[in-house]
Amino acid sequence: MNLQEKLGGKRVALLGLGVENLALAKFLLSHNVGCQLTICDMRSQEQLADRFAEFARHDNVSWKLGVEFNQGLEPFDFLFRSPGWTLECPGIKSALKKNKKIVLTSAMEQFLEVCPTRNIIGVTGTKGKGTTSSLIAAILRKAGKTVWLGGNIGIAPFAFIDGIKSEDWVVLELSSFQLQGMKYSPHIAVMTNFSREHLAPADPNNSNFHKSLKEYWQAKWRIASNQQATGYLVANNKLAKRINKELPRSQTIYFSRLAWPSQLIGKHNQENVAAAALVADIIGIDAVTAQAAVKEFAGLEHRLELVRTVNGVDYYDDSFATTPEATMIALKSFRKPVILLAGGADKGADFKSMAKLIAKRKIKTVILFDGAATPRLKTDLLEAGYAEGKILAADSMVSAVSQAANLAKPDDAVVMSTACASFGIFKNYKDRGNQFKAAVSGL
Repeated sequence: MNLQEKLGGKRVALLGLGVENLALAKFLLSHNVGCQLTICDMRSQEQLADRFAEFARHDNVSWKLGVEFNQGLEPFDFLFRSPGWTLECPGIKSALKKNKKIVLTSAMEQFLEVCPTRNIIGVTGTKGKGTTSSLIAAILRKAGKTVWLGGNIGIAPFAFIDGIKSEDWVVLELSSFQLQGMKYSPHIAVMTNFSREHLAPADPNNSNFHKSLKEYWQAKWRIASNQQATGYLVANNKLAKRINKELPRSQTIYFSRLAWPSQLIGKHNQENVAAAALVADIIGIDAVTAQAAVKEFAGLEHRLELVRTVNGVDYYDDSFATTPEATMIALKSFRKPVILLAGGADKGADFKSMAKLIAKRKIKTVILFDGAATPRLKTDLLEAGYAEGKILAADSMVSAVSQAANLAKPDDAVVMSTACASFGIFKNYKDRGNQFKAAVSGL
């Protein structure tokens, strides 16, 4: 069934005009899908002025904005939920209670249903899913295949669905919020790892979070829960115990590490390479081609990215590391002395293990950014036996980088891997990473 058959003549609400729903709205309008479209968003008309202007010529588009954005949803036939719109929304719960016929879905779920190719690879995990998705896409391209890369990596699949042919490949990075409630699974599913994350609201632009670690796992598991016996699940061997309890129906293959020549540093990236290599093998791509693609792959921005070497000191942007677990992985990637830039917004994380690692590895200095989580991090560092005199404070990126540069010696590494969300003195992790790069460029 295509979307014209499914949505024609129906009342459709887009819950949140984010990247995915925006691409879906444009697709429905450009294909003249005869549905009545209502855009529900907490932002005002002024904040969405460009979208108002873009959709003004369409008579079948209406708006529900501001304080009423999630009220009175029961008349709709379909609710398309943005990943940032929680399933716990009172408006959704009330609508589903009043109207049992409402279909609650998402743009990503509908894409998986109507995609012109069944050659779909979905990648999830607490960390590493973006790098692994991009690695897989690079290997496929090296093998001469047409590849479409999208999802949580920032490209909505409905933005490129019209170009997909039946023999093409689609690689999707999938977050837990995209997978939550999903009724479809990709033919090849990849799980890079799993650790505590998204258990408290931190992002002001995405207030969705999981009530428990169990709920977080259940959301992640959706990537494989609807696979058939002909499908493949490629998973980190550290997850074997969890996965075996789920009794997967697909063919499950586990990976550990693969030390192919690569520009990516750290043992965690050897796991990402191993996952991508397994997928390549399943598809039938020879190891020589896969190795060549891995060797050429330069990595993603803000993931342990070497920005510059100044006076013998290496400066690394690891702004994507928003959890203690991710920062611990980064620290274990270095054998040289490290000056760490950390701290920021609070996601309810536990810093005790990270603090012990910092003390054990004798990290030269820890420079802490202002933020709600920073006092807890400092307390845990002190309790782990880390010297208070080695803990400095910074109220800006320029201050942090300047202090680090003054302390660093040749063959040191200055690593900005905060273990915290960025909101506060930075807009998001990209802004934080870009500010780090600008400050390092100014040295």
